[in-house]
Amino acid sequence: MSDLSSELDSGTYPLLSAIHGPADVKRLELFQLPHLAQEMRDYLIKTLAPIGGHLGAGLGVVELSIALHRIFNSPHDRIVWDVGHQAYPHKMLTGRLQQMPTLRQYGGLSGFTKRSESEHDPFGAGHACTSISAAYGMVVGCDLTQMDRRVVAVIGDGALTGGMAFEALNNAGASRRRMLVILNDNEMSIAPNVGSMSAYLARLISGRSYTNVRDATRKVLEKVPLAYEAARRLEEHVKGMVTPGTLFEEMGFRYFGPIDGHDFEHLLPTLQNCSELDGPMLLHVVTRKGFGFAPAEEDPETWHGLGPYNLETGEPLSSHGKPPSYTQVFADTLADLADTDKRIVAITAAMPGGTGLARFAKRHPERCIDVGIAEQHAVTFAGGLATEGLRPVVAIYSTFMQRAYDQIVHDICIQNLPVLLCMDRAGIVGADGATHAGSFDISFLRSLPNLTVMAPKDESELADMLATALQLDGPSAIRYPRGNGYGVEMHTPKALPVGKGEVREEGKDGLVIAVGTRTREALQACEVLRKQHGKHLTLINLRFIKPLDSALIIKHLHTGKPLLVVEEGCAEGGIGEAIAALAVKQGWHGPFVHLGIPDAFPAQGTQAEILRDLGLDAAGIEAALRRALDL
Repeated sequence: MSDLSSELDSGTYPLLSAIHGPADVKRLELFQLPHLAQEMRDYLIKTLAPIGGHLGAGLGVVELSIALHRIFNSPHDRIVWDVGHQAYPHKMLTGRLQQMPTLRQYGGLSGFTKRSESEHDPFGAGHACTSISAAYGMVVGCDLTQMDRRVVAVIGDGALTGGMAFEALNNAGASRRRMLVILNDNEMSIAPNVGSMSAYLARLISGRSYTNVRDATRKVLEKVPLAYEAARRLEEHVKGMVTPGTLFEEMGFRYFGPIDGHDFEHLLPTLQNCSELDGPMLLHVVTRKGFGFAPAEEDPETWHGLGPYNLETGEPLSSHGKPPSYTQVFADTLADLADTDKRIVAITAAMPGGTGLARFAKRHPERCIDVGIAEQHAVTFAGGLATEGLRPVVAIYSTFMQRAYDQIVHDICIQNLPVLLCMDRAGIVGADGATHAGSFDISFLRSLPNLTVMAPKDESELADMLATALQLDGPSAIRYPRGNGYGVEMHTPKALPVGKGEVREEGKDGLVIAVGTRTREALQACEVLRKQHGKHLTLINLRFIKPLDSALIIKHLHTGKPLLVVEEGCAEGGIGEAIAALAVKQGWHGPFVHLGIPDAFPAQGTQAEILRDLGLDAAGIEAALRRALDL
């Protein structure tokens, strides 16, 4: 951080270092804006090299961020960024430049927009497809409180694969209230060709002259309904020949674009025109993800979000020598199982790389389906596949599986369909913080009838659980953490006895029940207490969150001896509560300790830092056991 701070002070970034807020952006001359954009890109690339982050999306919206803060008046005007990983340049322009090296670090800036971090972040975002709904809420709120604000929502084209975005467009378009939606088309998926004609048309139809003529003509023709309808259709057909915005026009939005999102000569006048118009508007801006950094432009998926990288070569820093990640083990095992079981179909919600299914797709491309940012659809779609005799596997991060809860209940569990839900990033995720923590899956899944829920202690057991789940006649779920495994020896996956835990250690001084990867940490704590104090504890690797191995737990309960349950999920509604209730029914009356994520959203930082703070690492488990054993 000190090196970058000194560069800001040394004159390396003369324009950027003078930006302390949006007012400073407005003071620059027009010819200086491209130079500011270049300085911002250079600084962002250097900042993220040692710490990682969402680089590609930020590089793609530098000019757009500058233009927004030049035309609109944040924080009075509201600028809502979808997901938030596009917002790094926005943070740089809103007083957080000096703190950028702390992005996603313990105690540092959030990797997403966050209301408590800045008045320029009117809405926090960690999940996609939320910006239009939130922005429209602000528009209505301003109308009801008679507050004159302009409200802008910036949404990537990928987020338009989510139904929530269309629900919001439908509602906002019908209202006729003033708001601007900017479609940041950074995958070229909607408009592969952007030229001077479309840019000219965008400036023309967003301008006052065209608007005034259009409105005056409408008022005259409204008195002759047939003529008005003919004119309206003619305008739509003419615009439809040169712009792809007919869909948005039909939903009630005035469509402008597509325009080059890296060209200030196109951006600024069009944004200025849009800021002066009434009603719902959608501006289609085409950008290039990773713009200005060749590795990110050539491989936008890898450079969407990544760890530290070599600043000179752009190569991600090697993880050579580390055990495979749980994600890799999941994908490779599933691909192996699919070699012999042709019923297996893998489904991802716009995260083929993050969930590992890109690896699966290389071997079974016809059986790997990306549905876009549409978790609800993914789960019900899987249910449909299951009715036809297939074995669908839905791989979604734990935090995003929350979005499909209703579908899990109604479309999968009630019908008892053999769908496997694989929840990557369960538990503490680290740098992405509260929005991405997989805190709640145990609580929201263990109450559902027909569902089998598993958590592996290591990567080998994950492979076994995949084999187990694919033999079940009903729905199942496996939760596993972010990061690398332990490097344990792998074997051919074998099905586990359903609902049966595993005794790792036996002793008469108390009982420790661990869920998932907390088993390894609990084992270390038990070993310390045995060596230092001669205490012999029984340690159970629960394996199955549901059905609960009640018989095994009851067998090892000792009246009056401590009982400790440790899970990397929220304590409220967690498996610890079920085990405590079981123990009480059996007449157990000793000390009870439940370690889990407390009734608060976890902070950001490395996984080790957050687990340490929550007392969920080996040292924290050991300390809790010492207290329970009165040592």
